[in-house]
This record gives sequence, C-alpha cells and structure tokens, in this order.
Amino acid sequence: MQEYQDILGMKEMADSSCLIKNMNHSEELIKEIQKGLLQWYPWKSDSQILYIGSEKDALAELLAQYSSKLTVAFCDQIVEETWRQCYTKIFDYIICVEVIEQYSDPTQVLRCLKELLKEDGKMLLGMNNRLGIRYFCGDRDPYTGRNFDGVEGYHLAYSKKEDVFQGRCYSQKEIKQMLEKSGWKFFQFFSVLPDLKNPSMIYAENSLPNEDLANRLFPTYNDPETIFLEEASLYESLIDNGLFHTMANAYLIECSLNGEKSNIQQITCSMERGREKALFTVIEEGMVKKQAAYPEGVERLKKLADHAQDLSAHGVSVVETRIENNVCIMPYSYGEVGQIYLKRLIQTDIEKFLQEMDKFRDLILQSSEIVKSDQGDGEGAILRRGYLDMVPLNSFYIDGTFVFYDQEFCEENYPANAILSRMVYTFYAGNNELQKYYSIEKLLERYGLTKKIEQWRRMEHKFLADLRKERELRQYHETCRGTVGVIHSNRQRVNYSEENYRRLFIDIFETADDRKLILFGSGLYAKRFLELYHQEYPVTLIVDNNKEKWGQQLNDIPIQRPESLCDMQNREYKVLICMKNYLSVMKQLDQMGIKEYSIFDPEKTYPRKRKIFLQETGNTQKEAVKKKYHVGYIAGVFDLYHVGHLNMFRRAKEQCDYLIVGVVTDEGVRKYKKTEPFVPFEERIELVRSCRYVDEAVEIPLNYGGTRDAYRLYQFDCQFSGSDYVENPDWLAEKAYLEKHGAEMVFFPYTERTSSTKIKGLIEKKLI
Repeated sequence: MQEYQDILGMKEMADSSCLIKNMNHSEELIKEIQKGLLQWYPWKSDSQILYIGSEKDALAELLAQYSSKLTVAFCDQIVEETWRQCYTKIFDYIICVEVIEQYSDPTQVLRCLKELLKEDGKMLLGMNNRLGIRYFCGDRDPYTGRNFDGVEGYHLAYSKKEDVFQGRCYSQKEIKQMLEKSGWKFFQFFSVLPDLKNPSMIYAENSLPNEDLANRLFPTYNDPETIFLEEASLYESLIDNGLFHTMANAYLIECSLNGEKSNIQQITCSMERGREKALFTVIEEGMVKKQAAYPEGVERLKKLADHAQDLSAHGVSVVETRIENNVCIMPYSYGEVGQIYLKRLIQTDIEKFLQEMDKFRDLILQSSEIVKSDQGDGEGAILRRGYLDMVPLNSFYIDGTFVFYDQEFCEENYPANAILSRMVYTFYAGNNELQKYYSIEKLLERYGLTKKIEQWRRMEHKFLADLRKERELRQYHETCRGTVGVIHSNRQRVNYSEENYRRLFIDIFETADDRKLILFGSGLYAKRFLELYHQEYPVTLIVDNNKEKWGQQLNDIPIQRPESLCDMQNREYKVLICMKNYLSVMKQLDQMGIKEYSIFDPEKTYPRKRKIFLQETGNTQKEAVKKKYHVGYIAGVFDLYHVGHLNMFRRAKEQCDYLIVGVVTDEGVRKYKKTEPFVPFEERIELVRSCRYVDEAVEIPLNYGGTRDAYRLYQFDCQFSGSDYVENPDWLAEKAYLEKHGAEMVFFPYTERTSSTKIKGLIEKKLI
C-alpha cells in the first residue's frame, strides 16, 4: 500500500506539472487576447508612456514592447501631489483601463491625469458602460456582483451610508460629463465588443457595423450563469434603432489636449488565433489595412494577397489586394455584405434567394481546378485549391455579383462539398429564425450534401476549433461565455412562479415512481431522455402531434395520438413534455384537463434515485470507514478485462463509499474508438458488475457519454480516470467543470505492464 501511495504521489506531481504547462499556455493566450485592445493603435516611436495599473498586467507587457520609457504606477500614486510634481507634462501617452471606476470621485483622477500629459499627448481610457447590452441580458455588475445594479444607477447598491463603495460603471453621457468637468475638451469614443478583456470588434462613434454581428461575435460575461437573453441576436435591432453605441458594453476613449485624434473607424482583432494567424483589420479613410499581430504572421498576409490573385485568375471577383511594408491593403467597399443581402432575400423572395445561392455555389466550384469530378456518391468534386472562407459573410454583393475578400485559408485537394456545407451553415448561424422561410435541410439536399453531412461538419468544426484555439481556451471560455442551454433555462425561471417552476422543471420525476411515464414528443429531446433515463424511469407510451409518427415506435415504445391519453385515468400516468417549444403543448394538455405534467430540459441535472447500501460483516453491520468521497464514477470500455481494470476499481473504491462504473456499449466503441470490441457489451458489463469493488455497473448512453452527462445522471463526488488523459485539454476542461459543481477528477497511474491494447496486439500476432 505504501508503494502504491508513493507511486501515486509521484504521478500526482507529474500530473500537476502537465496541468501547469497547459494552464500556462492558456494564460499566455488569454493575455494576448487582452493586448488586442491597444495593439493596433498607431503608437509614436520612442514615446514616454504612463500605464495606470500593475507591471504584471497584459497591457503593461504590451506597452513595454513599444517603449523603453514606460512608467507604471497605481492610481493611489497619481492622486498624490508630490508624485505628480515629478512627472508634470512629460508623458506622450497615458493608459488607464478599468481603473477610475473604482474611485468614488473619478473626476479628481481625470484632473490629475491631465496634469501629466504633454500638450500634444493622448490619453486612452477604457471604461465599462453601465447601460451595456450585456447587463440587460442578465450579466452581473463587475463591482457589486449583482444583477441590474448599474442599469438602475446603483441607487440600491450604495443607498446607505454604511455601504462600502467597491466601484461602479458609468454611461456614455456620464463619462462625457466627467471628462468635460475635469477639463478634457477633446475626446472621441470607440465602442468595444464584447468587452475590454476580450476585444473583438472596435467601432468609432461615427461608424456602424456593415455586417451580421450575430455571425462574428461571441459575447462574454462576468457571470454567464445568469444570462437569459441571446445578446448576439440583439445587435441588429440596436443598430436599426440608433442604440448601438449607447448600449455598447464598453468604451475606449481617446482624449487629447490639442484636438488631435486618430482617423480610425473600425478595428477587428483575432488575437486568440496565436502568433502565426493573429491579425488586425483596421479601417480608416476609405482604406482597409490588415496587419499581422506578430512577425510570424507576415507570411500569411502575403499568402492572402496571392490567394486573391489566384481567385481572380479563375474568374472570381475579389476586392483589390496589395502588400505594402508588410501590410495588406484593400480599398474600403461600400457594397452590401453578401450575408445581409441573402438574408434579406430569403425573407422576401425565396426564388431569387435560391438563384443567388446557386450562383454562390457555382463560384465555389469555379474557384479552382477540379482534380476529381463529382461521382454522385456524396463526396462531390475535389478542388485543387479549396478556399475554406468562401462564405456569404466574407463577400460583398456589388453590381449583381459576389465579390470576395479575406480568403486567407486554403487547403490543397479539398472537397468542394465541405466548403458548400460551410456556405450553408454560416448563412444560418446566429439566425435560426431564417429556417421558417427555407430550412437548412432543404438547402443541404439541394446541393447534394446530406449523404456525407457529418463528415463535412466534422471538417468545419476541426478547422474552426484549431483556428480559434478552442481546446486550449475551453476552460477560459466556459468561465465567460454563455450557452444556449443556460440561457434557455434561465428564461424559464423568469416566466413562472417559484412553485410552478419547481413543479414543471425541477421535480419532474415526482409521482413518476408509482405512475406510468408518458413522453409528449418523439424528437431529439425524447431520444435523449430515453438514452439517459430509460434504465431508472421506464417509459410506457409516447404521444406526438405529428400524424405521420402515429403507429411507429421509438426504442420499441409505441407512438400514439395525444387523444389516447383520454382513455386513461388522470392519476394513472405522468406526462413529460420532451420538446424545445413546449408552450403550445402545455396549453393543449390544459385544454384536455391533464394537469400532471412536467418539462424535460436536457441541460438540467435531476435528482437520481440512490440505491441504499450497507457495509456488513456477517449479520452485523460494521461502521463504515470514513472515506474521502461518497460516490465515485469511472467510465471505460473494459474490453479483455485485466488486472489494470481491477487495480483501478480497487484504488477508486479505497477512496469512495459507493462506486459507479459506466461501460461503453459495442456501438459506442465502434463510433468513438473506431474499432470492434473483442468481448460483447453484455459480457463486459457483467464482468464489471461482478467485481467486488464495484457497487453499480451502468450502460453509458451512446450519444451522451461525456463527463457532464454522467454528472447530471449520477451527481458523483469524484470521477476517476487513467493518467493517459491528464494532459488532454478536453479532460482538463471537464475537470474544471466538476470542480465548479463541487466534484473532483482524480487521475490514476496507468498500469504499464498490462492493457487491453497490448493484449489485443498479442492476440492478433497469435502470441496468446
């Protein structure tokens, strides 16, 4: 036992080292994203710069690269007169981001900063907007940690004398008044989206987006768990109603003493892509400039220009592109973005929309030589050079044709169907309501994409995940980005009283133990319910309003018309509505006189029926040894059951009272492992169930076998896993998810001598 603990201790040290390595890489990326707020700015060389904050801040690191004359100071120093006397009027630039809001009198701070700037200097001030759209969507205030304090003007947060001031956000008008009151006469506002720490889009106050932001932006929040509105879908309305800048989440304010200001209109940042792919797109005075964020990215700009020439040579219209001093330069186009043009068409003229989409399809096929023609097998044509970003979002519609720009990404011998799939899905992304005019399925079928659609979607997902560093940034994104499931669940809470919300959405299995369980709906939600809960909550019947499904079966359960419920006694059954749009079904059940129903939400965690267990010796109950965890969980295939599996179960059981082991089905092995199990599922789960260290063996649902799904089902205290996953960013993200919910993940050392893979290898070589 001591030897095992020593090995485990050494392994934990190694695991910690790997974890730190992954965290350091992610932290570096996060810092680079934050630098995007100012990295595009046209700094004068050899400038004297004052940064208000810490030397460890990302922006301080950035500024140190631009000037050897960087001074870093805290705001408390700035307000001291003796300190200011030493630095009066010596700075070319002063940078102050998310600082003065923490002072009860920001006007005093602004006056002090004014004394330190040269007459021809600039101050860049970063501030959050208390009327930012994020707060109307349910985000918490960054200073009070509560919802809507800023929207209400903090009249409740600081209404009493004993309330300690923690800081506050200001509106655009309030910031302007503060600047004027403190003597700043010249300033211009830039609206920053989604926020100051994640700058993706920056717009001058006299400029508006000319694109579909729902496709471009990923909103970020102080607390994504409280969001109940889809922010990205609101920007179009804000623009149309003149509220875009008023309700921007944050501002970057350029201030000067002599009236000089930059002529930049818009900035797009892509810092999350890493050193080779990170670019800035800067629009000023009718010109678009793309510049590499790092020296490693200059070659990509040259390729972008080469790609434009190649497309033009193939008869595809592109925005004129040239390279000057390692900067890619294009004229600013005032044409309508292709995405917006097509979006308008689908709502007004379906036939014209389809004609234009066909034209777009033809341009993709025209963009390069076809090295393999379409054989009619679903693979489609293979292009010598596939331009992955030939999508409506990266085009203008000018004089009856699509004109492309930003064709940065190109792959050799690439399936045209993969690009066509991107064309379709990017058009609908963020605009799902467009499907009521013409569905994605119809468009996919029109272009012969349905047969291999999973393959094309996987290719797109991999391309985007690699480009955006989603695996490396997964943990970070989960702390600041909202999810559709959470937003949907939060909206539910707003619409019901506490009592009705609990009855409808929380205690959905109440009375289900002694009644027949009936599902209303036979779509994706019903399938998910059956996969996750069929073992503990058997379903007797499924009802559906779709006449075509009557008489069919789902998982051997008959599907009938809703009226069949009238043939049963009310107290005989419980109905679970398994549909996203459940309101019409609730009304239907109410009209039928059925009151015993709840709504299944796949994103929620429901209390599980816990099996009672006792530790006994003979006929006398023995007091259980206190263990670190109550319920533990392990998932695996457990093919060719061997001593390594036994060791893992034993080690897990040593740390938990009750051990649940999830076993992957044969179909799951084929789907995710791309191999055939030696031992059938029924035998593998029986072998696991027979192990004395295992309290419960369960089937892992085919499409819902992840850590999060397992946690929702079993609410375990700890998941145990082999150490071969310890460096995997996905598993580290799952580890963070469990920790957020009060559980843990423990990595066990791998049994080096024995593994199913080694045994299979010996069998295949006929050595055993």
